[in-house]
Amino acid sequence: MIDLNTLNLRARQLRYRIIETSHRTGTPHLGSCLSCTDLLSVLYFDFLRLDPSQPAASGRDRFILSKGHAAPALFQVLAMRGFYDDSRLSDYGQNGSIFAEHPPSPACLPGIEAATGSLGHGLPIGLGMALAARIQALPYRVVVLVGDGECNEGSVWEAALLAAAQRASNLCVIVDFNKWQATGRSQTIMAMDPLVDKWAAFGWNAMEVDGHDHAAIKDALNCFAGTTDRPTAIVAHTVKGSGVSFMQDDNNWHYRIPSEEEVRRARAELRIEA
Repeated sequence: MIDLNTLNLRARQLRYRIIETSHRTGTPHLGSCLSCTDLLSVLYFDFLRLDPSQPAASGRDRFILSKGHAAPALFQVLAMRGFYDDSRLSDYGQNGSIFAEHPPSPACLPGIEAATGSLGHGLPIGLGMALAARIQALPYRVVVLVGDGECNEGSVWEAALLAAAQRASNLCVIVDFNKWQATGRSQTIMAMDPLVDKWAAFGWNAMEVDGHDHAAIKDALNCFAGTTDRPTAIVAHTVKGSGVSFMQDDNNWHYRIPSEEEVRRARAELRIEA
Protein backbone atom coordinates (compact mmCIF):
# COMPACT_ATOMS: atom_id res chain seq x y z
CA MET A 1 0.00 0.00 0.00
CA ILE A 2 1.12 3.55 -0.67
CA ASP A 3 0.12 6.92 0.75
CA LEU A 4 -2.39 9.23 -0.90
CA ASN A 5 0.22 11.76 -2.02
CA THR A 6 2.09 9.07 -3.90
CA LEU A 7 -1.14 7.79 -5.40
CA ASN A 8 -1.91 11.31 -6.61
CA LEU A 9 1.50 11.53 -8.26
CA ARG A 10 1.11 8.15 -9.93
CA ALA A 11 -2.30 9.15 -11.29
CA ARG A 12 -0.93 12.42 -12.70
CA GLN A 13 2.00 10.60 -14.30
CA LEU A 14 -0.36 8.03 -15.78
CA ARG A 15 -2.58 10.75 -17.24
CA TYR A 16 0.35 12.47 -18.90
CA ARG A 17 1.71 9.24 -20.37
CA ILE A 18 -1.70 8.47 -21.88
CA ILE A 19 -2.00 11.96 -23.39
CA GLU A 20 1.54 12.06 -24.76
CA THR A 21 1.15 8.62 -26.33
CA SER A 22 -2.13 9.64 -27.95
CA HIS A 23 -0.42 12.62 -29.58
CA ARG A 24 2.67 10.70 -30.64
CA THR A 25 0.81 7.73 -32.13
CA GLY A 26 -2.43 9.34 -33.32
CA THR A 27 -4.64 7.03 -31.26
CA PRO A 28 -8.02 8.08 -29.74
CA HIS A 29 -10.21 7.39 -26.68
CA LEU A 30 -8.48 9.87 -24.38
CA GLY A 31 -11.67 10.82 -22.55
CA SER A 32 -12.50 7.21 -21.69
CA CYS A 33 -8.95 6.57 -20.50
CA LEU A 34 -8.79 9.65 -18.28
CA SER A 35 -12.10 8.91 -16.57
CA CYS A 36 -10.73 5.62 -15.20
CA THR A 37 -7.16 6.70 -14.45
CA ASP A 38 -7.73 7.19 -10.72
CA LEU A 39 -9.48 3.83 -10.46
CA LEU A 40 -6.57 2.08 -12.19
CA SER A 41 -4.03 3.90 -10.04
CA VAL A 42 -5.63 2.72 -6.79
CA LEU A 43 -6.11 -0.79 -8.11
CA TYR A 44 -2.58 -1.30 -9.40
CA PHE A 45 -0.58 0.64 -6.83
CA ASP A 46 -2.58 -0.15 -3.71
CA PHE A 47 -5.15 -2.96 -3.94
CA LEU A 48 -4.50 -5.77 -6.40
CA ARG A 49 -2.26 -8.57 -5.13
CA LEU A 50 0.10 -8.94 -8.09
CA ASP A 51 3.76 -9.75 -8.62
CA PRO A 52 5.11 -8.45 -11.96
CA SER A 53 7.96 -10.97 -11.75
CA GLN A 54 5.37 -13.78 -11.64
CA PRO A 55 2.50 -12.47 -13.79
CA ALA A 56 0.91 -15.90 -14.17
CA ALA A 57 1.01 -16.92 -10.49
CA SER A 58 -2.08 -19.01 -9.75
CA GLY A 59 -3.06 -17.01 -6.66
CA ARG A 60 -2.79 -13.57 -8.25
CA ASP A 61 -5.75 -11.23 -8.28
CA ARG A 62 -7.36 -10.83 -11.70
CA PHE A 63 -8.28 -7.51 -13.31
CA ILE A 64 -10.32 -7.31 -16.52
CA LEU A 65 -10.71 -4.07 -18.45
CA SER A 66 -14.09 -4.82 -19.99
CA LYS A 67 -14.30 -1.32 -21.54
CA GLY A 68 -11.47 -2.35 -23.82
CA HIS A 69 -11.23 0.97 -25.68
CA ALA A 70 -9.45 2.32 -22.57
CA ALA A 71 -6.56 -0.07 -23.31
CA PRO A 72 -4.01 2.81 -23.54
CA ALA A 73 -4.55 3.43 -19.82
CA LEU A 74 -4.12 -0.25 -18.98
CA PHE A 75 -0.97 -0.60 -21.11
CA GLN A 76 0.62 2.40 -19.40
CA VAL A 77 -0.24 1.38 -15.84
CA LEU A 78 1.10 -2.14 -16.44
CA ALA A 79 4.39 -0.64 -17.62
CA MET A 80 4.51 1.68 -14.60
CA ARG A 81 3.84 -1.30 -12.34
CA GLY A 82 6.78 -3.19 -13.86
CA PHE A 83 5.10 -5.87 -15.96
CA TYR A 84 7.26 -4.86 -18.94
CA ASP A 85 9.77 -2.17 -19.83
CA ASP A 86 8.59 1.21 -21.09
CA SER A 87 10.59 0.65 -24.27
CA ARG A 88 8.05 -1.96 -25.38
CA LEU A 89 5.51 0.81 -25.80
CA SER A 90 7.63 2.59 -28.42
CA ASP A 91 5.66 1.06 -31.31
CA TYR A 92 2.25 1.62 -29.73
CA GLY A 93 -0.50 1.88 -32.32
CA GLN A 94 1.75 0.97 -35.23
CA ASN A 95 1.14 -1.81 -37.75
CA GLY A 96 2.22 -5.12 -36.29
CA SER A 97 2.45 -3.84 -32.70
CA ILE A 98 1.03 -5.92 -29.87
CA PHE A 99 -0.23 -2.63 -28.42
CA ALA A 100 -3.43 -2.04 -30.35
CA GLU A 101 -6.53 -0.07 -29.40
CA HIS A 102 -7.91 -2.94 -27.29
CA PRO A 103 -6.20 -5.43 -24.96
CA PRO A 104 -4.74 -8.45 -26.78
CA SER A 105 -4.81 -12.12 -25.88
CA PRO A 106 -3.33 -12.88 -22.44
CA ALA A 107 -0.65 -14.99 -24.13
CA CYS A 108 0.66 -11.88 -25.90
CA LEU A 109 1.41 -9.58 -22.99
CA PRO A 110 2.06 -10.09 -19.24
CA GLY A 111 -0.58 -8.62 -16.98
CA ILE A 112 -3.45 -8.97 -19.47
CA GLU A 113 -6.16 -11.38 -18.30
CA ALA A 114 -8.57 -11.24 -21.26
CA ALA A 115 -8.81 -9.82 -24.76
CA THR A 116 -11.66 -7.33 -24.50
CA GLY A 117 -13.38 -4.67 -26.56
CA SER A 118 -16.57 -6.40 -27.58
CA LEU A 119 -18.62 -4.71 -24.87
CA GLY A 120 -20.47 -6.81 -22.35
CA HIS A 121 -18.04 -9.72 -22.32
CA GLY A 122 -15.72 -8.78 -19.45
CA LEU A 123 -18.08 -9.37 -16.54
CA PRO A 124 -19.14 -12.85 -17.71
CA ILE A 125 -15.45 -13.74 -18.11
CA GLY A 126 -14.67 -12.32 -14.68
CA LEU A 127 -17.50 -14.32 -13.11
CA GLY A 128 -16.11 -17.48 -14.67
CA MET A 129 -12.71 -16.71 -13.14
CA ALA A 130 -14.29 -16.03 -9.74
CA LEU A 131 -16.14 -19.34 -9.78
CA ALA A 132 -12.97 -21.13 -10.92
CA ALA A 133 -11.21 -19.75 -7.83
CA ARG A 134 -13.88 -21.34 -5.66
CA ILE A 135 -13.63 -24.70 -7.45
CA GLN A 136 -9.83 -24.73 -7.21
CA ALA A 137 -9.75 -23.36 -3.65
CA LEU A 138 -7.57 -20.43 -4.71
CA PRO A 139 -7.62 -17.13 -2.78
CA TYR A 140 -7.65 -14.66 -5.65
CA ARG A 141 -10.13 -11.86 -6.21
CA VAL A 142 -11.51 -10.65 -9.54
CA VAL A 143 -12.16 -7.00 -10.39
CA VAL A 144 -13.90 -6.04 -13.64
CA LEU A 145 -14.06 -2.45 -14.88
CA VAL A 146 -17.04 -1.73 -17.13
CA GLY A 147 -18.26 1.47 -18.75
CA ASP A 148 -21.67 2.95 -18.08
CA GLY A 149 -22.53 2.68 -21.77
CA GLU A 150 -21.45 -0.94 -21.62
CA CYS A 151 -24.23 -1.53 -19.09
CA ASN A 152 -26.62 -1.31 -22.06
CA GLU A 153 -25.56 -4.86 -22.89
CA GLY A 154 -27.83 -7.65 -21.70
CA SER A 155 -24.88 -9.96 -21.04
CA VAL A 156 -23.78 -7.64 -18.20
CA TRP A 157 -27.07 -8.19 -16.40
CA GLU A 158 -27.17 -11.92 -17.11
CA ALA A 159 -23.78 -12.19 -15.43
CA ALA A 160 -25.00 -9.97 -12.59
CA LEU A 161 -27.92 -12.32 -11.91
CA LEU A 162 -25.75 -15.44 -11.96
CA ALA A 163 -23.05 -13.88 -9.76
CA ALA A 164 -25.62 -13.01 -7.12
CA ALA A 165 -27.19 -16.47 -7.32
CA GLN A 166 -23.76 -18.04 -6.85
CA ARG A 167 -22.82 -15.60 -4.05
CA ALA A 168 -19.56 -14.86 -5.83
CA SER A 169 -18.13 -12.70 -3.05
CA ASN A 170 -14.65 -12.67 -4.64
CA LEU A 171 -16.02 -10.72 -7.63
CA CYS A 172 -16.21 -6.93 -7.87
CA VAL A 173 -17.50 -4.85 -10.76
CA ILE A 174 -16.54 -1.18 -10.98
CA VAL A 175 -18.72 0.95 -13.23
CA ASP A 176 -16.83 3.90 -14.71
CA PHE A 177 -19.92 6.14 -14.66
CA ASN A 178 -18.65 9.10 -16.69
CA LYS A 179 -22.16 9.90 -17.98
CA TRP A 180 -21.19 9.67 -21.68
CA GLN A 181 -21.50 7.07 -24.41
CA ALA A 182 -19.92 7.35 -27.83
CA THR A 183 -22.54 9.69 -29.24
CA GLY A 184 -24.43 11.17 -26.29
CA ARG A 185 -25.30 11.24 -22.60
CA SER A 186 -25.76 7.81 -21.04
CA GLN A 187 -28.94 8.77 -19.22
CA THR A 188 -30.56 10.11 -22.39
CA ILE A 189 -29.71 7.02 -24.42
CA MET A 190 -30.65 4.29 -21.95
CA ALA A 191 -32.08 5.71 -18.66
CA MET A 192 -29.21 4.53 -16.45
CA ASP A 193 -30.27 6.14 -13.15
CA PRO A 194 -30.56 5.05 -10.42
CA LEU A 195 -27.68 2.77 -11.36
CA VAL A 196 -26.54 1.77 -7.88
CA ASP A 197 -30.12 0.75 -7.01
CA LYS A 198 -30.21 -1.51 -10.06
CA TRP A 199 -27.12 -3.39 -8.90
CA ALA A 200 -28.51 -3.66 -5.38
CA ALA A 201 -31.80 -5.00 -6.74
CA PHE A 202 -29.83 -7.70 -8.56
CA GLY A 203 -28.48 -8.88 -5.18
CA TRP A 204 -25.10 -7.17 -5.12
CA ASN A 205 -23.37 -5.30 -2.30
CA ALA A 206 -23.73 -1.97 -4.13
CA MET A 207 -22.21 1.41 -3.32
CA GLU A 208 -21.42 4.75 -4.94
CA VAL A 209 -18.12 6.62 -4.78
CA ASP A 210 -16.39 9.62 -6.27
CA GLY A 211 -14.27 7.84 -8.87
CA HIS A 212 -11.54 10.50 -8.61
CA ASP A 213 -11.23 10.41 -4.80
CA HIS A 214 -8.43 7.97 -4.02
CA ALA A 215 -9.35 7.60 -0.36
CA ALA A 216 -12.98 6.85 -1.23
CA ILE A 217 -11.94 4.30 -3.86
CA LYS A 218 -9.65 2.60 -1.33
CA ASP A 219 -12.47 2.42 1.22
CA ALA A 220 -14.86 0.91 -1.33
CA LEU A 221 -12.35 -1.73 -2.38
CA ASN A 222 -11.65 -2.58 1.27
CA CYS A 223 -15.40 -3.02 1.74
CA PHE A 224 -15.35 -5.46 -1.18
CA ALA A 225 -12.45 -7.35 0.38
CA GLY A 226 -14.44 -7.75 3.58
CA THR A 227 -17.68 -8.92 1.96
CA THR A 228 -18.25 -12.66 2.21
CA ASP A 229 -21.83 -13.32 1.10
CA ARG A 230 -22.35 -11.59 -2.27
CA PRO A 231 -20.53 -9.88 -5.15
CA THR A 232 -19.74 -6.17 -4.90
CA ALA A 233 -20.66 -3.38 -7.33
CA ILE A 234 -18.90 -0.02 -7.07
CA VAL A 235 -20.58 2.70 -9.10
CA ALA A 236 -17.78 5.24 -9.55
CA HIS A 237 -18.96 8.70 -10.53
CA THR A 238 -16.30 10.01 -12.89
CA VAL A 239 -15.76 12.77 -15.44
CA LYS A 240 -14.75 11.96 -18.99
CA GLY A 241 -11.36 13.58 -19.65
CA SER A 242 -10.79 14.14 -15.93
CA GLY A 243 -7.61 15.89 -14.82
CA VAL A 244 -7.15 18.26 -17.77
CA SER A 245 -9.42 21.31 -17.81
CA PHE A 246 -9.92 21.58 -21.56
CA MET A 247 -10.74 17.87 -21.91
CA GLN A 248 -13.12 17.44 -18.99
CA ASP A 249 -16.70 16.45 -19.79
CA ASP A 250 -16.10 17.11 -23.50
CA ASN A 251 -17.17 14.06 -25.48
CA ASN A 252 -15.15 15.22 -28.50
CA TRP A 253 -12.14 13.72 -26.71
CA HIS A 254 -13.61 10.28 -27.31
CA TYR A 255 -12.09 10.67 -30.79
CA ARG A 256 -9.84 13.75 -30.86
CA ILE A 257 -6.04 13.52 -30.88
CA PRO A 258 -4.20 16.23 -28.88
CA SER A 259 -1.86 18.65 -30.63
CA GLU A 260 1.70 19.30 -29.45
CA GLU A 261 0.51 22.52 -27.81
CA GLU A 262 -2.31 20.70 -26.03
CA VAL A 263 0.16 18.12 -24.73
CA ARG A 264 2.26 20.98 -23.30
CA ARG A 265 -0.82 22.51 -21.67
CA ALA A 266 -1.79 19.17 -20.18
CA ARG A 267 1.73 18.65 -18.83
CA ALA A 268 1.61 22.04 -17.11
CA GLU A 269 -1.79 21.36 -15.54
CA LEU A 270 -0.69 17.92 -14.36
CA ARG A 271 2.56 19.37 -12.93
CA ILE A 272 4.76 16.88 -14.76
CA GLU A 273 8.38 17.91 -15.08
CA ALA A 274 9.82 18.07 -18.60
